[in-house]
Amino acid sequence: MGFPGGPGRGFGPPMREDRKILAQFDRDGNKRLDATERAAARDFLQQERAGNPRGFGGRGPGGPPGRGGRTSTPPETGEKIVAAEVATFTNEPLYGPGVLRTLFLEFDDSDWERELEDFHGTDVDVPATLRVDGRTYRDVGVRFRGMSSYMMVPTGYKRSLNLSIDYAHEDQALLGFRTLNLLNSHEDPSFLRAALFSHIARQYLPAPRVNFVRTVINGENWGVYASAEQFNKDFLKANFGSIKGARWKVPGSPGGRGGMAYLGEDAAAYRRTYEIKSKDEPASWAKLIRVCRLLEETAPDQLAAALAPHFDVDGALRFLALDVALVNGDGYWTRTSDYSIGEDVGGRLHLVPHDMNEAFSNGGGPGGRGGPRGGRGPRPPEGAVGFGPAGREGGGAGGPGPGTPPAGRGGFGGVRGGGPNLDPLAPLNNPNAALAAKLLAVPALRARYLGYVRDIAEKWLDWKVLGPVAQAYHDLIDADVKRDTRKLDRYEEFASSLGDDPRSLKTFAEQRRTFLLQHPEIAAAR
Repeated sequence: MGFPGGPGRGFGPPMREDRKILAQFDRDGNKRLDATERAAARDFLQQERAGNPRGFGGRGPGGPPGRGGRTSTPPETGEKIVAAEVATFTNEPLYGPGVLRTLFLEFDDSDWERELEDFHGTDVDVPATLRVDGRTYRDVGVRFRGMSSYMMVPTGYKRSLNLSIDYAHEDQALLGFRTLNLLNSHEDPSFLRAALFSHIARQYLPAPRVNFVRTVINGENWGVYASAEQFNKDFLKANFGSIKGARWKVPGSPGGRGGMAYLGEDAAAYRRTYEIKSKDEPASWAKLIRVCRLLEETAPDQLAAALAPHFDVDGALRFLALDVALVNGDGYWTRTSDYSIGEDVGGRLHLVPHDMNEAFSNGGGPGGRGGPRGGRGPRPPEGAVGFGPAGREGGGAGGPGPGTPPAGRGGFGGVRGGGPNLDPLAPLNNPNAALAAKLLAVPALRARYLGYVRDIAEKWLDWKVLGPVAQAYHDLIDADVKRDTRKLDRYEEFASSLGDDPRSLKTFAEQRRTFLLQHPEIAAAR
């Protein structure tokens, strides 16, 4: 019998894949759409959406007003910026922490934003010319990326972008990288959470690098974006020694079922949740299924040895420790999603963090945050998250009964709460978190996991250590955030994000560190 949430017992819909329309309109067969082909595809999509406005892609320009005070009122136009006004770099790496490059994107049409909206959720990119450090990269594919970070942001405000540098020219790369992910810092007025999570995570396991870029679109300043490294073959080669390994993304889902539960031997059951990014081969799925089966069927005292040839157990413990210690509000502990899986040169699978902008979460979930020109939503009541009688978050009278999935921040099937007082054993409250449940049932692995949580708290939640890192990033982008007319939050929220505000990063780090180091099981694991 599988872990709760197995076949036929999922708590949410299957993940939504990009709609495949490119082949339908690719008249010349070059695997991309020219202006004429895109116009025909847009007409088709617009007619379809007009007939079914609540169906796929039914959201029109402007979208919902959002939560936390967001507004659909168009923002002010950004200032004009030309290449001669910005610094250029020669030898600095793309993801250098002290580098703020300027990316100039030029689309052929002035309605580029509407066109990107029309193609969001499909397999169609819109071409643009990219100029960086005086060099020109032609025919770069651009698309809006993200789910809630897209849907909850109105037209005219900053939305996340994916840039395919090699979209039309196979050998084209920017400083060795073929894909850029420009993140809009949704739910993060500090702009820093993804960069700080990455900085800490990389002390413990391979994780995507994150820094900042200034983005200018058709001559207009669109402000600062967090630039996150792509999880692709290049990442696999650099970190795991092979470009041929299997790769999966476990995308965000309100009914997250990506906890590595065993769903049987049919790969179809896993395709609903695990999006394969490498070549789709039966042998790749067999490797993932084998790990899930071993987790399900192996006795605790034999589990570590059985998994060792096929799965990085120690890396998984570090991954889980980072996810909980830094309270990743969109991560494994709450939704069993938003992470990646990669295969190394020896055939072992590894967990890799992904979507890190909601870490250092003060609790409350989306809607407890602010928005453009908006204020914060309601905060959870004091003491809403902490130890229950059994030493678990959410325990006690009124909590969910045995076997009942808690109604969580991540939707039905997730775990509620978050914030500085999140129990380090919170994943055990999530009925979908098979990996955590099985590993932490082994006393030696549980002790090692708690040791990693303690190490993160002692070293990296110490504001004397983390504060200077945060301040350096803050100072690097401060002037640009201040003049950014497209940002999602008020400058005042950014400016106070490292101070003594109750919801600042500093306050979170100090409270989280104190809570974790006083936790009875962490203290006992010393």
